[in-house]
Amino acid sequence: METQHRGAGVEMIDGLRVAVIMPAYNASATLEKTYFALPMQLIDDVILTDDLSKDDTVGISRQLGIHTIEHSINKGYGGNQKTCYDAALQRDADIVVMLHPDYQYSPRLVPAIASMVASGEYDYVFGSRILGKGALRGGMPVYKYIANRFLTLVQNILIGQKMSEFHTGFRCWSRKALTEIPYHRCSDDFVFDNEMVCQAVYLGLRGGEMSCPTRYFPEASSINFRRSVVYGLGVLKTAAKFRLSNLGIRQDPLFVGSNI
Repeated sequence: METQHRGAGVEMIDGLRVAVIMPAYNASATLEKTYFALPMQLIDDVILTDDLSKDDTVGISRQLGIHTIEHSINKGYGGNQKTCYDAALQRDADIVVMLHPDYQYSPRLVPAIASMVASGEYDYVFGSRILGKGALRGGMPVYKYIANRFLTLVQNILIGQKMSEFHTGFRCWSRKALTEIPYHRCSDDFVFDNEMVCQAVYLGLRGGEMSCPTRYFPEASSINFRRSVVYGLGVLKTAAKFRLSNLGIRQDPLFVGSNI
């Protein structure tokens, strides 16, 4: 049975209901630390979706009083996020912050990133590891930093943006954005994030960024080199699909229709 959140929703951000979603897989070593760093007085709901973890992520999540959803099969990183976003919308969230439960990103910045969306100036905001030189200082491997910068440069050119990075695990979306973006058409794998971003840009939604420090340590989630290469190729392919669709040369199903 879930226990009551510590001080959940005592204060609201501009009267809007803020939900934090955590797509989880084998996060038992860091989940508790992540949860207790959340400023719950400004958060109304916390949702964790477990993608068939092999550790005690589910038990710890329920003990903490988090609304916990278990997958009966492993649906992949993207599939896990789809469940998270669906649950947040069903639970009446106005603003949804996606935060990895591996303590790589600072939970204390949830109100800051949510406030940017609550201002009405942005439909989505990303926490950037690149702004403020936080990535390398936080221990990001050099090869990942170089790959991040290269992929982001190509993406900016192909989709007409000026973001410092598209590959963060700390993101915030308005309810409006989530109901307009057809994210169920996105991949169930790691390229999900970038497909969703391209959908948002294609729909003309307004995006912003804020600086976010990051921490790299053994317990923090990360994909291996082979998966990183597959991910990078998927990112480039997605950006190319966007460009062709935007120019009217070849319309891709990823950019047609809405989520409602």
